[in-house]
Amino acid sequence: MVFLGSTIVSAQPRYDRSSSPEDRAKQQTAQLKELLDLNADQEKQIYELNLQTGKQMASMRGQGNANPQGMREKMMKMREEQNEKMKAILTEAQWNKYQKYLEERRERWSQGRQRP
Repeated sequence: MVFLGSTIVSAQPRYDRSSSPEDRAKQQTAQLKELLDLNADQEKQIYELNLQTGKQMASMRGQGNANPQGMREKMMKMREEQNEKMKAILTEAQWNKYQKYLEERRERWSQGRQRP
């Protein structure tokens, strides 16, 4: 008897919070490289940007912030800053595609949060 199996791969990989900022930066960069057809220079810059942001966020999480709303606001600010830097790295066409990707990701996240 032969068993056939399949693996379902989601468009947005789940990141294990216990994984290192380096591992998450590699995963995020690889995903964006494929999505946006990054050149080698862009790939390097985006990896460094993802790594820097990941380290900052890991540091914030490690502080055990007693104010979750304040931490959320700081992380949102970091994401905004990251996106501004990302815009400077990408071409206009890549940026537009990236914006669409972010919007779709937000919608999927929001739909997942609304389940009973």
